[in-house]
This record gives sequence, structure tokens and C-alpha cells, in this order.
Amino acid sequence: QVQLVESGGGLVQAGGSLRLSCAASGRTFSRRTMGWFRQAPGKEREFVAAIWWSGGSTTYADSVKGRFTISKDNAKNTVYLQMNSLKPEDTAVYYCAVDYTSVLHTTARDYDYWGQGTQVTVSS
Repeated sequence: QVQLVESGGGLVQAGGSLRLSCAASGRTFSRRTMGWFRQAPGKEREFVAAIWWSGGSTTYADSVKGRFTISKDNAKNTVYLQMNSLKPEDTAVYYCAVDYTSVLHTTARDYDYWGQGTQVTVSS
């Protein structure tokens, strides 16, 4: 079993920045991919970014490419999502998830464990 705890969400004006954190504990392995997803009210959960824990390869949704950066701290067993140039359409609950493969999956059903989510609200 693994536990994922997100933090760092909040209210920010358009154009501002936030950094989300996701701390993992419990059964964690180096062979894993960590992902960020988001879900706005009335919409399906959508992929945001993912990082391969061992190699550091990353992938992003087109909607956030160039504005968001996913990174990790191996010592702290934590993955981050730096969000810059935020837009009102980025408003959502943001979730982190872990997938115990080395594939940068972009589909929610491929991930095994999820955090509880953190709210990000961007005002115009």
C-alpha cells in the first residue's frame, strides 16, 4: 500500500504561480511513474503531467506545456508540479497518482494509487 498526500493548492489570480507537492509514503519503488491529473466540476479527470521516477523523463498535456513543470526529489520521495502563467481554465482539483511501471502513461485508468486532491482556483 502507498499513501499520496498533495498540498500547495489555493486561490491565485490569472498569471500567477503555484507549486503543488505530492509526498509518497508506504510501499514505494524506484520503478514507477508519478502523474498529475486534474478534474474540473462537471468534467472528466484529465492528464496534466507525468515523470518517470528512475530516469526523470517527463511528458505533458498540450494545454500546460511550457507553463507547468513536473519534478521530483528522490530523498523526500516527493513529486512537484510548478504551475506558472495560470489561467482561469486551470481551475480544478489536482490529484497525484502512481503507476508501478516505467511507462509515462497519460490515462487515469493506468494509475494504481491516488491522493485525495488539492483545490486550485484561478481568478480572472
